[in-house]
Amino acid sequence: MTVLGVPGSLRQASHNRTLLRAAAALLPPEVRFVEYERLKAIPPFDEDDEPDPGAAVEGWRTAIADADAILFATPEYNSSIPGQLKTAIDWASRPFDNTVLRNKPVAVIGASTSMFGAVWSQAELRKALGAAGGRVLDRELAVAYAGEAFDENGRLLDHDLALELESILVDLLGQVRQREGLAVH
Repeated sequence: MTVLGVPGSLRQASHNRTLLRAAAALLPPEVRFVEYERLKAIPPFDEDDEPDPGAAVEGWRTAIADADAILFATPEYNSSIPGQLKTAIDWASRPFDNTVLRNKPVAVIGASTSMFGAVWSQAELRKALGAAGGRVLDRELAVAYAGEAFDENGRLLDHDLALELESILVDLLGQVRQREGLAVH
């Protein structure tokens, strides 16, 4: 089983990239975690480019198609989703009749330096992913004051947050198993 981790921030040392890596460390050994690292290369969505979207978009769609589930970790920019992440979702949703997100198990978590832990962007991202065809978990993990939330090894310092993150991962993997079970019958 493969989980694709998508950091919504482009910054290499972002708190959300750290959060994804904390999640990866909690996955069972039989689950492969792949961090998506090419979000910055995806061009703005333009319907005129749909017939030939380019290598970056094709690579993004392939990464989604190859994954059994996706875990997004989003920061919050002006109370919403970072623009580059929204662009990536727009590309992944097209063409809608055969979107690579169709029924894909997806979870959204987030970290921010504010006291809100990116709750608004998580809600917006869940909405966009659901509209794009994903099977989105109705859960969130709000990591507030992200600059102080991790130890030197990238683990969450708050035990309750770590337990909640682990619970979200269990639910996400359960969605994959349920989807696989339905596909077999």
